[in-house]
Amino acid sequence: SGANPRLFLCLFPLFIACSAIPRSMVRTSSLLIGAAALALPLAEAFTSPAMARLPLRTAAMSKASFGRPVLAARKMAASSISMEFAAPPAVYEAIVAAGETKAKMPAWKIFYMGLLAGAYISFGSCLAISIGGACQGIVAAGNLGVQKMIFGAFGLPVGLLMVVVCGGELFTGNTAFLTAAAAEGKATPGEIAKSWIWSYMGNLVGSIAFAFLVFASGVLPAPTLATVKGMAVAKTSVAFLPLVLRGILCNWLVCIGIWQATAAKDIGSKAIAIWFPISAFVAMGFEHSVANMFFLPTALFNGADISWKMIFMNNLLPVTIGNTIAGAFLVAMSYAIVFGTPGKKINAFF
Repeated sequence: SGANPRLFLCLFPLFIACSAIPRSMVRTSSLLIGAAALALPLAEAFTSPAMARLPLRTAAMSKASFGRPVLAARKMAASSISMEFAAPPAVYEAIVAAGETKAKMPAWKIFYMGLLAGAYISFGSCLAISIGGACQGIVAAGNLGVQKMIFGAFGLPVGLLMVVVCGGELFTGNTAFLTAAAAEGKATPGEIAKSWIWSYMGNLVGSIAFAFLVFASGVLPAPTLATVKGMAVAKTSVAFLPLVLRGILCNWLVCIGIWQATAAKDIGSKAIAIWFPISAFVAMGFEHSVANMFFLPTALFNGADISWKMIFMNNLLPVTIGNTIAGAFLVAMSYAIVFGTPGKKINAFF
């Protein structure tokens, strides 16, 4: 009855975990649990409010107090947590500033950084089909949801994180960046067209070149190739309007992932901010034009029953239209209305 309930709650998961540990590791696990049982009460005693209130005789001894450093550390931790993410209005301002920088970038640089972004997204796409595309046993067992979760979790989030952290001109993200800058009068229609066209071309060339490298390397096994070829046939067999809508739903999440990553202050937070929306859109089957610039040529190079005309007309065209609508209107203009000049004009009108 006198046992500390918090100590029990801390140690209970350890006892549960030990039930799955091999017998050869039980002795080591017992030692760890014993150490934890000793350490937790001691830590609680030294950091308790009663210990913090004990009178100290000298200034030198006060520096050795256990309670005050712990309280200071807690305050520092709380302040650091509160500073990890920028507030939404500040994020919008950062997006506008980035969009202005992109608008002033020369065409050759946009194209070259578009090549890099296409390669980075292709790295992620290749990882997705290498892992999620090799789950035939899971699919055969009827666990399609598990396969979709694996396909989304491992791959494209890695590619977008590389673009965000290392730098690259990704068309789907630029639809939001340049629109936000234009809403604040910091990008012209000509600059928007320059950024979108050259980043798209760079993404396309980089992705196709990467797909050819993967094909020439022979790294993809037969089960994975069967998956990617089936994906390609399916992606080029959907009607125009549903592909537009899937493109809208996809880039809505992609731009939200970029928006969240812009709010984050450290690379770990950026990775988390990107991972959830990107893995979600992949698992739900939405369409990303730049990812498809890798998936579809990879399938074509490996003998899929599709053509270049089908790749462009039956998939990339409608998906690109949907991606553009989402980035420009559902994300950039939405927050321009909430935090930017368009919203101020609406307030003045009403």
